[in-house]
Amino acid sequence: MKKRTIYIAVLVILAAGVTVFFSFTKKDDTGKTGLSTIFNKNDNNKGKMEHLTVETFKKKVFDYDKNKEWKYEGELPAIIDFYADWCGPCKMVAPVLEELSGEYDGKVIIYKVDTEAEQELAAVFGIRSIPSILFIPKNGQPQMSMGAMPKEGFIQAINDVLLNSKN
Repeated sequence: MKKRTIYIAVLVILAAGVTVFFSFTKKDDTGKTGLSTIFNKNDNNKGKMEHLTVETFKKKVFDYDKNKEWKYEGELPAIIDFYADWCGPCKMVAPVLEELSGEYDGKVIIYKVDTEAEQELAAVFGIRSIPSILFIPKNGQPQMSMGAMPKEGFIQAINDVLLNSKN
């Protein structure tokens, strides 16, 4: 009886594993598999957020080594989410920003900075609490918001600070 129970448990585990494997290898509408979306996190699909390193930050946002005064390098207004993987409020904000990156595709760029991996960037901006959200208009000075915001708050900030900015 004990061998039979072990045998059934092994079969259930194998069946579950096969199910999970095939669900991740199933192709979506774009022809990509679930596994490719997991392993290619920096895929430059439309509306996807990009993770910044110090190097990419200096190229795409602000080269603080060359410029002492703020000089935004981007073509579109931007939002930068300073986060950490262990942060609960950051995990609540992430899907909202992911959704907004699609809704405002071509109008606003949304970046992410992992404060654990990019401690230099966190120090440059004096990040002491996360999530911290930096709103960067095309012209004018950036504005920092600390703490989790609801989607409506992001929409209002995008419309008021980024898209209607007269700075």
